[in-house]
Parts: sequence; structure tokens; C-alpha cells
Amino acid sequence: MTLIKSISGIRGTIGGKPGQGLNPDDIVKYTAAFGKWISGKRGKSKVILGRDARVTGERISMLVEGTLTAMGIDVIDLGLATTPTVEIAVTGEKADGGIILTASHNPAQWNALKLLNASGEFISASDGQLILDLAEKGNYSYAGFESAGKVTRKEGYPDIHIDMILSLPEVNTEQIRKREFTVVIDCVNSVGGLVLPDLLKKLGVKNVIELYTEPTGLFPHNPEPLPSNLADLSDAVVRNKADVGFVVDPDVDRLAIVSEDGTCFNEEYTLVACADYILSGKKGNTVSNMSSSRALKEVSHKYGCEWYPSAVGEVNVVRRMKDTAAVIGGEGNGGIIYPPLHYGRDALVGIALFLSLLAERGKPCSVLRASYPEYIISKNRIELREGDDPDKILSFLEEKFRHDVVSTEDGLLIEKDKGWIHIRKSNTEPVLRIYSEGKTIKESEGLAREIIKIVKI
Repeated sequence: MTLIKSISGIRGTIGGKPGQGLNPDDIVKYTAAFGKWISGKRGKSKVILGRDARVTGERISMLVEGTLTAMGIDVIDLGLATTPTVEIAVTGEKADGGIILTASHNPAQWNALKLLNASGEFISASDGQLILDLAEKGNYSYAGFESAGKVTRKEGYPDIHIDMILSLPEVNTEQIRKREFTVVIDCVNSVGGLVLPDLLKKLGVKNVIELYTEPTGLFPHNPEPLPSNLADLSDAVVRNKADVGFVVDPDVDRLAIVSEDGTCFNEEYTLVACADYILSGKKGNTVSNMSSSRALKEVSHKYGCEWYPSAVGEVNVVRRMKDTAAVIGGEGNGGIIYPPLHYGRDALVGIALFLSLLAERGKPCSVLRASYPEYIISKNRIELREGDDPDKILSFLEEKFRHDVVSTEDGLLIEKDKGWIHIRKSNTEPVLRIYSEGKTIKESEGLAREIIKIVKI
């Protein structure tokens, strides 16, 4: 059993003893700490709650509701809802924060409490550490019966979310309708099935073919939207002569695309394509994390715009986007952040922007993909032995590659003639993660092997 406590939330597998998995004791403990943090902001507090379709979600939701209301906090429960929908509801309801019950791309035995601030954004590192400290010290208390919070069930936010997307001037529903697209979707039997069909219909898509859209929480395949997990979608796209296929993860903040020929567009290029579309009509900066493809940098420069790297993690991307007034940003895992909508990864707005691009360019999806700079990312890791100090290893590498190091904000970012290498220590495992990118798989893996060889000496 696993319980991972980090500044971005609490996630773990279900079952086992307290402290060894995401179990009732742990859920109450960390929810109460979050409630204490929320309550310190002002008097009567209000929290938005939503969950993906995991089979454990409903009972965890009851524990979260009971804990928050026992602390005198009102709860607005959206029920089954995407992560970006919950984020939008926090600001829409002028709430003090939000909790999303989702383990994102993790398998069904996992669940998590993801924590939002009053802006509908993931909490900062400092606030996350404060909440962890409150939980460990048990520094919270419950209200008397006369001060208990109340629960309000609220429907309608998926429609509000979709309407906000349709109102964006960049979303070209008229052109999409004229193209009479056939689109296949894979929603992994989670909350995407509740919103994607409606979104596509309102966008003007002629024919939507649905795979796994029943929100049972019983994932038909590994829910992470990687090429190795998209065989059913690829087959359905080719069999139905569809223009494009979309797959989302269980909480709908990541988007991957399959071209009309059944090939994977590559989730690293979801952001690249959407940025291409936005920058073609609106000049501005772009941001992605250091471990994302530099294809975004090339596309940005094509339009005379600047690309800025951030540390890994959505909260870090958002902060860099605000600092640089970026017009679009995100992560290479298929996460699109479009500020005119909200500062959060959102697969729904990604679908709307991508279909607008596809309609405008009038080219098959595979031809569009071939028009972008070709890069290959290699992802490796080094298992640390007992006694290994990851900070000392990073310091050693920083000195060895001192002429090539361009950032130490998040581990080491090294730029070389044939590509880049990003080395960072894991927050959850005794490993060093190594991401490298080159024009070919040989180049990207060669860059990684160079680092691995040095560390293992």
C-alpha cells in the first residue's frame, strides 16, 4: 500500500493500515488540515468539491464532506466533475478553495485529494507545506453543533464550462461545422464521457463515435494517454474513417490525439499544435516545463515570440505564465493552459482549439503533425542506492557540465549541441529522473546514457 504526501496533494492506493494508504483516517486528517488552512483566510468559509468516476470516489467524498462541515465549512458538491470544471467553479462561486478527488492518470486502485486555492489554482509549495505541517501536528479543531457547515449539491457547471469555451473568440464553431468532422473519443469510463460528447456537438462536429464514455470508473485500459494505451482508439479512427481521435485521462486535464491514419499525434505536440493556432492570430509569450519538447520553442520563434521554461509542476508553469504574460502554456503531457479561460490544464479547451486549427488549415491531421519540428524525448531514471545523496550528485554534475548548464531552478537543465537533458530528483521515490531530447531517438538516448554512465561510476 502507498501513501504519497506532497505539496500538490495527497494520493495513494486504497486499503491497508492508516498511514500506509489513502484510508479514512488519512482522508480526515488531511482534509481537516486543509480546512484549517482555508478557515484561516476569513470567517465563514466555502469549498468546492468534485470527483472523477473512480469507484472509491463516492465514499471518499462523504468523508471529505463530513470533515469540512464538522469544521464549520460549507461545501458545494458538484458530484462527478472534471478537474478544470471544479477549478472554474471555485471562482464562479467565489469559494475559498476546492478539493478534487482524482488520481489523474493513475490506475483504479489509486485516488487522491488535489487541493485548490481561492483562484481555482493548485496551491503553492509554501501553502502545501503549511497544510502538511498542520496535518502532522494535528493542529486543527472541529466546530460545535450550532456552527456546522452545510452541503449544497450543484449541477450545471459542465454546461457553464462548455459555454465559456464556446464564447472564446478563437474557437471557430462555424468553420468546424463546415468541415463536417467525424471524431472518435475515448473517455476511459470516467467523467470525460459526461462532457466530451456535448462539447463536440456544440462545436458543430457532425459525427461523434464514443468509446468508453460510461462513467463507471472501471478503466478499460491503462488510463494514462500514452501511445501504448491507445490501440482501441487508433483502430476505431481508421475503421470509421474519422478525421481525428481524442483521448482524455480520468479527470480530463490531459489530452492526446490520434491522426486520421491511426498514428499517435504524440502528447508532447498537443500543446505545440494549440500554441501554433493561438500564435497565428495573437502574438505573445509561451511557457512549458523544462521537461517538455523544444518544438514549442521553435514554433514560438517562428511567430517572433518568446518561449520560457518553468520548473516541473502545473503550479510552477502557471506562475511563470503570469510572470511572462504568456498567451498560452502547459506541459508536454498533453496539458493545455489557456489564460482567457482559466489558469489550469484543460483538455476541453484543448479539443476546441485543436479542432479550430484543423478546420482552418484544411489539412489531414497527419499532415499537420508532419509540419512541426521533429523531436524525440527519452525518459530514464537512476535508482539511488542507500546512502546516495541526490543533491551531491546534482552538484557534481553541475560542476562537470558547468559550461552547458542553463538552469538550476529544478534540478539541472543542460543544453548541448544535439539537444537538452533535464535531471531532477523525484519528490516521491529515491530516484533521479532524466529527460533528454534530440532530433532522433539515438541522439536523445545518447544524451541520457552519458549522464547515467557518469552517475553510476
